[in-house]
Amino acid sequence: MVVDDERRLVELIVDYLSEVGIDAEGFFDGRAGLAAARQPGVGAVVLDLMLPAIGGLEVCRRLRAEGNKTPILMLTARGAVTERVAGLEAGADDYLVKPFALEELAARLRVIERRAEVSDDERLAFGDLVVDLSSRRTWCHEQEIDLARREFDVLAALIGNAGRVVSRSYLLDDVWNGDVDIRSNAIEVHVSRLRAHLQDVSDQVAITTVRGVGYRLELRGTATAKGKAAR
Repeated sequence: MVVDDERRLVELIVDYLSEVGIDAEGFFDGRAGLAAARQPGVGAVVLDLMLPAIGGLEVCRRLRAEGNKTPILMLTARGAVTERVAGLEAGADDYLVKPFALEELAARLRVIERRAEVSDDERLAFGDLVVDLSSRRTWCHEQEIDLARREFDVLAALIGNAGRVVSRSYLLDDVWNGDVDIRSNAIEVHVSRLRAHLQDVSDQVAITTVRGVGYRLELRGTATAKGKAAR
């Protein structure tokens, strides 16, 4: 993402990044940039400080306050040391002073993306679901799903073992830390609620009950085929 109110500059950056193999999309004010940066799949944000609607610093602060760890490269004015410091303190990963060489911008983006790869395993995807373990947020088709704490924990356990059976005893240990009676129906209740959430938003993912064992997160076509085979 490239967020700057100088449309010609955004067009130049987007065109150049595309030429060197980096997919990019332009936005021209802070409000649009903030909304786009909240969507899953964003690799990095090039963010100007001086933006209409919402300033770049505030966009950066809000994303970090929400637990969003997408790499952010701030664009600042020449000689504005205080602005560069403020950007880094707000959570930016790097900065570039205007005017700059497009080659340097691309190089810096690759560097901060490589740094972010260390925490890539915190975001899991399966079918049309994306689960961010660090921020405890879940999306389906770029729409965020509001899950209760235990529902999220159950989904995290299932998506971390997608396609494999997750036993009730595993969920008791991993989600409830053994603090619930094995005879309790707490697991069934939370799985039922989670299943209802997924049925409302996902057309690809389903939770299958494996009788006497536990649960499995599957792609719907796979679940249907297995169901027919069982019959």
